[in-house]
Amino acid sequence: MDKIYIPQLLKMPQHTDKFTFKENFKGLNTLTPVKGTLAVFHRGGFLEIELQADAILTLTCDRCLQTFNHRLEVDTSEIIWLNNDLVNEEKFPLEREITGDDLCESLPPDGYFEVQEWIYEQLSLALPLRQLCNNENCAPPPIPNDNNLVDGRWAILQQLGQK
Repeated sequence: MDKIYIPQLLKMPQHTDKFTFKENFKGLNTLTPVKGTLAVFHRGGFLEIELQADAILTLTCDRCLQTFNHRLEVDTSEIIWLNNDLVNEEKFPLEREITGDDLCESLPPDGYFEVQEWIYEQLSLALPLRQLCNNENCAPPPIPNDNNLVDGRWAILQQLGQK
C-alpha cells in the first residue's frame, strides 16, 4: 500500500482519494486478508480519513487458553490537522506544558500520509481488550492437586497438618 503525498490530493477530483484494498498486515495475525475501503479527503487545513474494514483473526482466550476465531470489523474516521508549525523534537525543552489542543494528530501539509501504518493502528485499536471465547465450558485450566509438588523445605509443616 502506497503512501499518499498530501499535495497530490489537491489535484484529485473533489480533493479525494478513495480505494478498496485486500491485504495482509505484518504484525496482525489474520486468517483472511484485511478487506476494506479507505477514503482520504483534503479539507484545506485538515485531512478527513474514513475506514471500513474487516478480517478474521485467531485469538487466544484469556480464560481457557484455547484459540478461537474472531471477526474484527472497523468503521472509523479521523481528522488529522495539517500543520506548518511542526518543529524538530530537539528544539523542545525537556519539560513542557501540553494543552488539550496539542493532543491531536498532525502532519506537515507537504508531507505524506502513511496509509498502511494508519490502517494497522486502527485495526490494533479495535482488537478486544478481553479476549474471551464463546465456549460455555470456558474455564481456566485446573491446577493439579498433587501433594508431591510441595517444596521439600515445607515437608515438616505438611506432616504437622496431617496429624
